[in-house]
Parts: sequence; C-alpha cells; structure tokens
Amino acid sequence: MSFDNAMSLNNVMSANVAATRLASSGPIDLGVLPSELDGGLASRAAIGLVVLATDQTLEHEFRALVRQSGVAFYESRVFSDNDITTDTLRAIGPRIAPAVDLILPSIPLDVVAFGCTSATMTLGEEAVFAEIRKARPNVACTTPVTAALAAFKALDVKGIGLLTPYAPQINENLVAYFSGRGVDISAVATFDRRDDRDAARISVTSIEAAAERMAATPGVDAVFVSCTSLRIAEAAAGLEQRIGVPVTSSNHAMAWHCLRLAGINDVVPAGRLFGLPSN
Repeated sequence: MSFDNAMSLNNVMSANVAATRLASSGPIDLGVLPSELDGGLASRAAIGLVVLATDQTLEHEFRALVRQSGVAFYESRVFSDNDITTDTLRAIGPRIAPAVDLILPSIPLDVVAFGCTSATMTLGEEAVFAEIRKARPNVACTTPVTAALAAFKALDVKGIGLLTPYAPQINENLVAYFSGRGVDISAVATFDRRDDRDAARISVTSIEAAAERMAATPGVDAVFVSCTSLRIAEAAAGLEQRIGVPVTSSNHAMAWHCLRLAGINDVVPAGRLFGLPSN
C-alpha cells in the first residue's frame, strides 16, 4: 500500500472513530457560560407607540427619525375604519387603553404616543391621555396634536398653514381646535382623500407642491402637514430650504416630542425642529 493510500485510510478510520464516539456520548456539554445584562436596545429611552390599524406610514417615518443609539420604540395597533369620519374617529377612544396594554407588559416606558391627529382632535387630548394612563399610570403622553402645539412653540411661529387629507368638516373642527389653543391658522387646504388607504398614497411630490403653495400665502410662518398617513417627514429638511419656512407634520412633530419628553436631546438632520429643545 502506498503512503498516500495509507494516510487516506487512516483519516477515514479516525473520522469513523470520532463519529462513533459522538453518536455514543452525544454533544460535549459546556455547561452554563458566563453572561452579563446591559440596558438593551432602549438603554436611554423606551417609547410606546399606538398605531391605527389602517396606517401605512407612521412606523416607517419613526424608523427614519428615531434612530439614536440606546433609543427604541415599540408599537401596537388599534382597530380603525378606513373611512375617516367623526363617528369612526370617536369610536377609537375606548380601544386605546387595551392597545397600550399590549406594549411590553411589565417593562417601563418613558413615553406613550397615540398616533392619530384627527382622532385626538375629536376625542380631546386629555381624553386620550386618560385612556393611555389606564394602562400606563403617570406615563408621559403625546399625540400629533400635542406635539404640533409643542413644535409651534419651540419654533416660535405664529401663523400656521394647515395641510390635510381630511373632509372639509374635519378640517373645520381641527382649525377650531387649534384656534381654541391660541394657534393662528392663517391658511388651510385639503386633498380631500377620506379613505386612509388613499391618504397613505398621496405622493410626496403632491405634498411638497401643496406646502410650497401654502408657504407663499400671506401670514404663513410655518407649514403643518396633518395626518399620520401623509409622507413628508423625510423630505421636511429639504423642503424647508426651498420654501423658506419651517415644515413639520403629525409624525415629524410627534417623533421629536417623544424624544424630548424622554430626555433625548440629540440633534437629528431632519429639519429645524429637530435642532430645538422642547419648551
């Protein structure tokens, strides 16, 4: 037998012996290995987020804006109808607390945000907060409306251009809600897309063109794009540069407000608002 053949036979025999040993004795047990626990993904802040069942945009925009190290958001969905009417918005109210209850039970959250502008306006901010706190007593809360009010104050703007996809009646109610809180709505416009599935598909180009037209209206110091379904957060910084006034939206303002309420003051290149603290 040649040397090469002998070596090959020896290798085969060694492999067979090893295989036999493994089959007879099982895997080698290394026992319990040492491990240590760190702060996890949310070592700096944990944000809870209640998202409408029909929403296609909010989570995507939060992923673009809430990306700081040690900060994480966790969401649940709440049933909502596709048609945006006063009645369907009001029906969301009692569903909020059970949805909050599903977010990381027994794990602390720094902030809980409810993601619907028109429902917040219909129910009232305090009613929304009360529902959230049924599941999370004393937690810091925000909504797109709450965040927008905080954003207008931080930006120090007076006249607001309000752009929405809502029916005219809902727009009238939203203008009245903001006006009742001391906000001057200098201009208002709608795409009148009453089905949430359609609102999510309004093109960014359409929104930018409408915002540009609104910014040119006398008395408009900032543009607020209302509705968590509208896609504008990632384009806000560039749009601001082109039209010369601050731009924020339901998702944009709410992401900023969540961060500030949680004590996260990192500057994000997402427009003027994200360089400011919350007053």
